[in-house]
Amino acid sequence: MLELRDVVKQCGERLDRFRTSRSRLGEQDTKASLISPIIEALGWDPRDPDEVSHEYRRNGTDNPVDYALLLRKTPKFFIEAKGLGQNLDVPKWANQTIAYATAAGVEWVALTDGREWRIYNAHAPVPIEQKLFRAVRIDDTEPAVTLLSLFSRDNMRDNRIDELWKEFFVDRQVDTQLNAMFGSADPAAELVAALSQRLPRFTDDEIRASLTRAKATFDFPGLSGRQAPPLGAADEPTPLPSPAPSPRAAGTSRPKVSSRATRPTVTEQERRVKVSDMIAAGRLRPGSTLHGTYLGVTYRSELLPDGRVRYSGQVYSSLSAAGQAVKVAALGSDAPESKLSTDGLEFWRATDAVSGDVVSVKEIRRRTARDATRHSGPGGV
Repeated sequence: MLELRDVVKQCGERLDRFRTSRSRLGEQDTKASLISPIIEALGWDPRDPDEVSHEYRRNGTDNPVDYALLLRKTPKFFIEAKGLGQNLDVPKWANQTIAYATAAGVEWVALTDGREWRIYNAHAPVPIEQKLFRAVRIDDTEPAVTLLSLFSRDNMRDNRIDELWKEFFVDRQVDTQLNAMFGSADPAAELVAALSQRLPRFTDDEIRASLTRAKATFDFPGLSGRQAPPLGAADEPTPLPSPAPSPRAAGTSRPKVSSRATRPTVTEQERRVKVSDMIAAGRLRPGSTLHGTYLGVTYRSELLPDGRVRYSGQVYSSLSAAGQAVKVAALGSDAPESKLSTDGLEFWRATDAVSGDVVSVKEIRRRTARDATRHSGPGGV
């Protein structure tokens, strides 16, 4: 049997060939050429129904799952396959498989089109949109090998992924609460109170004002998505770290916290800058790709010459509308408005055509307003 890394590289080479082919690769060919070889490289025997059940049904009337990987004839990992290039963002694909895994008592689920693998924990006690654990692409070899190796037959038998998941789950909840405390325009009352006790010489208003000028970032190495840079031309997913030592071990790392001064509010000059102004100023280029990361998955859209945005074949009148469309695709149209509401300027990132770095469109707007102020004086854009 070939090593997993060799098979991943072979699949990456096949992807390069398939990209140049005019015919679309269907689901069966995708499974045969891109998915089954990975399963076999992980130590599972696709020809042994006691290890790999094809078109698995828990009951005769159930819709089948493409693959069920079994230990002692008990399913441990479901894999739902789609044809290469099929849109994995369609909510029902993950929702159906996760729901079926939950009913079958299977914790781990993969959704894949042969190129991208999305791994979910069906048993996580969180809403379905937060069950995504990692997403990697086969054509980025090392991150793919690191993630997929957790689902080798030996590692599944030893439950190695459970250790990594527990750390990831706790870190994500802590990260969410820390960002809620520090990221709001109105700092959390308990944070102000705690600092007030430590800094009695300052008033609560002074501390609150200081917090609005500080931007805190929390670096949990095990988390992907929030701190990860957007996928660029090389389509580089966030690497997955190796499982960390147990909490009982000495030297367990803590999340890094950094802060830097930033503008407390958006200026009136910035508010007047439209996407079309950023294009006219040469900061944004029509036809360029915008990147938005949501629930650990990076989405792409296209900036049109008139400032509108094309996402998933649809044209949206604003960045916010396109960002909301991403969330609807991920969560479903019946998700509450509080979850769908999107600041498109913050959600989408783009290459600043002047400086060459990749930043939020809101930052590009700030730079455009700054340049206009320099050229026209303090009067505005």
